Amino acid sequence: MLHHLPHRTRTALVRFFAEARRRRAGGEVVVGHHNSNHILPLGQPLAYLLGMGSGQVRAKFRVPFETIEVVPRIWRESEVLRAVSDRLGDVPRCLADFGEWSLHAYVPGHSLAEEASGKPVGEERMAALADFFARLAGMPPDDFPQLPDDWPRGDDSRGFLHRLARFTEQRVHQDNRPRFGRLFDCVGVPADAVSRFLRTVPDPARRPFVLLHTDVHRANVVVTPTSDGERLTVLDWELSLYGDPLHDLATHLVRMDYDESERKLMTELWAEAMRRSGRADLTVGLDPDLDTYLGYEYVQSVFPDVMRAALALPAEPLPEDVERAADRVRRALCRAWEPLRMPGEPESRPALVRALRLWHADDGARRSATAKPTGRRVSRPGTGRVESCPDADRPRGIDWTSGLRRDPDPQPGPDRETSIGVAESL
Repeated sequence: MLHHLPHRTRTALVRFFAEARRRRAGGEVVVGHHNSNHILPLGQPLAYLLGMGSGQVRAKFRVPFETIEVVPRIWRESEVLRAVSDRLGDVPRCLADFGEWSLHAYVPGHSLAEEASGKPVGEERMAALADFFARLAGMPPDDFPQLPDDWPRGDDSRGFLHRLARFTEQRVHQDNRPRFGRLFDCVGVPADAVSRFLRTVPDPARRPFVLLHTDVHRANVVVTPTSDGERLTVLDWELSLYGDPLHDLATHLVRMDYDESERKLMTELWAEAMRRSGRADLTVGLDPDLDTYLGYEYVQSVFPDVMRAALALPAEPLPEDVERAADRVRRALCRAWEPLRMPGEPESRPALVRALRLWHADDGARRSATAKPTGRRVSRPGTGRVESCPDADRPRGIDWTSGLRRDPDPQPGPDRETSIGVAESL
């Protein structure tokens, strides 16, 4: 009977029952930097409308937070999932996109981040991830969503790197200087960090552009047991880009927190998977250019890491809170110090503690003096409560007004983060 419903009627019914379900108590709330994910059974009416087998099938009700953009986003996540879901079986699927929030199917299992801290990923899993990158590189460009007019194309790796760097300088550094500029200066982040880095590295070799995930880390890889072993599912596609594949490899190596031997092995497995799939052209200039993209990842992450450390401080921080934030800042500085060709050593822990305390006091006074009621609900660090913000997390230039975007697909698609119950503001 479903196919007899007019499209607008079906869309309205899906939204009505999904909204009602999303507001129910209970279930699991999984929180990350950008979204809150409420995991609940669909319920029979919604399951029927979506063509699912049972109302007990769990789904993820995904609502964005109001947040600061720290990496470029050029597409809606649902657009990317629609493009890749038919060709890659081990990716999440979007059941419905309502514009201000979306509904995703759910896959049972656990993320790699939930395993023992520091536990090696293992060669078998790393080989599976390398194969994932190779299959992603094989996606036909005609399947991708439309690119922004000013986005680099073809094999312009230099243009791609400089486009990333320009975003970091303009949208992450300069746009946040009114609130965080004094903190950046006090902890020792060079005012010309981005341009300084670009001056120290050679232009990368030309490599054909492919679809990039850009955020394959332990919390975004779900392990599901199967009859003959396990399946890895890669999730959270909102940061996907089109560009140089070495950028994807670099972000993976850094964010997976591999040790040195694992990094080397993963790089070898990645190159082998590309050659085996007939994409040896993507490995041109691998060693020097991977170093360049690793350096960029360390440099660009200084700004969000400093801001997140500062924003994570509670209203009345204890000494250990500030020391923990200082350690986080110093780790970011130490990783970026060599790519920035900075002399000496980063600021000491006591100096970083003083800088964070000063910023926290000044920022609290400023917010108290300028606070105005807005009627908007946002996530608040340290409250233990997650609230929705329907206007939040909007990359510029993306259409957020559309309703139900695609026909439902019963294939699962999770999205998990490691932080439970409390959202970060960045």
